[in-house]
Amino acid sequence: MRQKNIAQIVEDELLGMKEGFHTPVMLWGPPGVGKSQIVLQVGIKHQVEVVDIRLSQMEPSDLRGIPFRNGALVEWAVPLLLPNDGRNGSRGILFLDEITSAPPSVSAAAYQLILDRRLGEYRVPDGWAIIAAGNRQGDRGVTYTMPAPLANRFSHFEVDVHLDDWVEWAYLNGIDEAIIAFLRFRPELLFDFDPAHNPVAFPSPRSWEFAHRALKKFSHRPALLLESLQACVGTVAGIELNAFVENLENLPDIDAILRGEEVEIPAEIDLQYAVASALVGRAVAVRGGEGAATVYGMILNFANRFPQKEMGVMLVSDLHRAIGSDLFSLPEFEPWAAAVADLLLHAS
Repeated sequence: MRQKNIAQIVEDELLGMKEGFHTPVMLWGPPGVGKSQIVLQVGIKHQVEVVDIRLSQMEPSDLRGIPFRNGALVEWAVPLLLPNDGRNGSRGILFLDEITSAPPSVSAAAYQLILDRRLGEYRVPDGWAIIAAGNRQGDRGVTYTMPAPLANRFSHFEVDVHLDDWVEWAYLNGIDEAIIAFLRFRPELLFDFDPAHNPVAFPSPRSWEFAHRALKKFSHRPALLLESLQACVGTVAGIELNAFVENLENLPDIDAILRGEEVEIPAEIDLQYAVASALVGRAVAVRGGEGAATVYGMILNFANRFPQKEMGVMLVSDLHRAIGSDLFSLPEFEPWAAAVADLLLHAS
């Protein structure tokens, strides 16, 4: 299932706590596809705390607590890491990450916590949703088979990688436009993990964010940039991205395009992707500011000039994801839509 849909499910599970409709959710997927990021962003959106417990690093006593004597009885000290109304708020997400990497003794301790929302004397606050995540057994991570009693306590969803969802996230989170353009040009490299070869560095949504950081740190040090990119996304993808970035010196003047000047569209497809990504990046930068509508209009006009209509459609689609439905009210939108109507009709 696409990340955008997974995010909606996690959000609905959080909101469903009010009506008592919550079911614990298990997110499956290979490393680096953004399972943790999805949960954290839902928490940020709704301004609730996400208590992230990495079960692979736990002992059973870390969940159940430490016993202590109280007169003739033995009680259990509730661990500070478990959510509490007074400490963490009345609503939130208890995120049990790396659950498939937890030793069986730890996952057994989590049974009651997940299904009954309690563990010994501890109770999960009523407004807290329970979400778990883990790798599949074929992903070459340290994983244990999920016991049937535990598996039956979840609804299960597999997280798929989708470029459009990642691009939308990337624009809104300031990822370098060169990386967005490169992945539009080479979409198969967004996630390229072969567990049979057990690579150390490989392309994934997580590692492309690392590559973004490498560009920011080493773009002025060419001698270090190539190896830094390879260290993030692997040898082959790093070489390709480095070559792509070097070719950006041939990019046309983006400011001239936004001034409405006649700018020649580059013949190279990779540079066309780079122009499109740079324009959407500019639109995001001015969103909500004075003159934003003028910038959007210039981009729409330019989108009609690509030799391949599909490139213009991609540009406008990314623009819509980045700035929203304000795009439809612009006077330049109707001429653009009319010019590509046959293509849109065929695609639908």
